[in-house]
Amino acid sequence: MSENVAGNLAQQVEYYRARASEYDEWWFRKGRYDRGPELNAQWFSDIEELDAALREFAPRGKVLELAGGTGIWTEKLCGYADELTVVDASSEMLALNEKRVGSGRARYVQVNLFDWVPPAQFDVVFFSFWLSRVPDARFESFWRLVRTALAPEGRVFFIDSRKDPTSTSPDQHPPESGSIVERRLNDGRTFNIYKIYYEPEALRAKLGRLGWNADVRSTSRYFIYGRCSTADT
Repeated sequence: MSENVAGNLAQQVEYYRARASEYDEWWFRKGRYDRGPELNAQWFSDIEELDAALREFAPRGKVLELAGGTGIWTEKLCGYADELTVVDASSEMLALNEKRVGSGRARYVQVNLFDWVPPAQFDVVFFSFWLSRVPDARFESFWRLVRTALAPEGRVFFIDSRKDPTSTSPDQHPPESGSIVERRLNDGRTFNIYKIYYEPEALRAKLGRLGWNADVRSTSRYFIYGRCSTADT
């Protein structure tokens, strides 16, 4: 890994540690993320689309959640999984996650995903709003990690942001030519982190070149989501 990528990824970890206590404001459209009744209603309607897609996918068996964050999706996964393991680099995020889902409902692992080797295989690997944080230089190695974590005939489900001018405040959009964006916390601190937006067909093709069968779709406005399996399953 180049020094620049390593430094950016280290700052990204620090950003999520610092943002843990305010992360849910974005998801629930509070404070500076409130876009007014019409756009907020569209946001939550799109979330209902994601919920329906996850129900159809039915992530049962042994489930691994990567970059579990504050537990918004962990809580949903608990309703499907027989066993659930949650990985995140931030102890602050994991503490909020466990508080949300309840003690004993998941196994937690604090580790930087870019340094982690899965010790077991899982029926499902799930991650939300993480792929857009993976720099292009680490895209292939990240998907090798996912493949390593999957049991034979295992499946992948992911969710991420769809680029939209109303989805976040203007200073949080990356330039067309780059993947690094400056993000600001409520207290004014700023961090440079990765944010890469994908179009469904382009991402499907990119994953296909790595040997994945991918069905990537978008909600009405704000999100993309995908279901993947390896080409040999």
